[in-house]
Amino acid sequence: MSTNMKSVYGKAKDNYSFKIKLKSTILVVWFVILTIICLLPIYILIINATREHSEIANGLSFIPGSNLKANFHKIVTDQNFKLSYNALYGYKNSLIITVCATFLTVFFSALTAYGIHVYDFKLKEISYSVILLVMMVPMQVTSAGFVSFMSDMHLTNTYWPLIIPAIAAPAVVYFMRSYMKSSFPLDIVEAARIDGCSEFRTFLSIAIPMMKPAIAVQAIFAFIASWNNFYTPNMILINVKLSKKTLPMMVAALQSSDKFNDYGAIYLAIALSIIPIIIAYVLLSRFIIAGVALGGVKE
Repeated sequence: MSTNMKSVYGKAKDNYSFKIKLKSTILVVWFVILTIICLLPIYILIINATREHSEIANGLSFIPGSNLKANFHKIVTDQNFKLSYNALYGYKNSLIITVCATFLTVFFSALTAYGIHVYDFKLKEISYSVILLVMMVPMQVTSAGFVSFMSDMHLTNTYWPLIIPAIAAPAVVYFMRSYMKSSFPLDIVEAARIDGCSEFRTFLSIAIPMMKPAIAVQAIFAFIASWNNFYTPNMILINVKLSKKTLPMMVAALQSSDKFNDYGAIYLAIALSIIPIIIAYVLLSRFIIAGVALGGVKE
């Protein structure tokens, strides 16, 4: 290779390396900015939970206060506060609803997606299209009929209307089927049938483990959606005592109460309400990371 050719090749290689480094730097800066934007509201919430009412009213601060213990004491002992908020009752009720609803959403959505992906039947595509059409209908459109139906069945003021309908989750079915189309070969189902494995056992023993990343992602989304749900419980749990209300209902009642206006304690109550979401993400995120790593390996 001549000297001129080596020089041209070296310059081209340097330009390519520079472009790669520049692109990587821009992406890192962009993702750092996005991370800050996402975490900043949570950070401000935690900071305000440690400050006094007067400090919060005077303006924004990024420095923690020293009033966390006093705010927690108000949450526990203040009588006006206890009329609208009780963390123990809120955690218990919200966890019962959220855990059950999340399990039903993930399990039956995975089962539906498995059936559509694995089996061939005449109405296969029509059934899937109907599921997608249902996904386009917002909850607000059907809420009046839903409440009337639950009232006729005498299920208002109970948790059943907040748990059982979680079985129907069209968006989760769509995601699960898309994941199975790319990561679940049908040959493994045929091999299981040859070995004498039943259809339902094949789903439990083979499909579920292979779908762990997709299940983890949708479990996080379903958990967050159910935990933060205020609209449906507020329509169903009409005449219930504080001991049966969900945590979002308590927080909403606290924010609208005229008897208690201590911002520091209110921010602390809101901060306590997001702890289960953080725990759920920490527990399930390892499956997401494992799925991404597995998807990057080529045979």
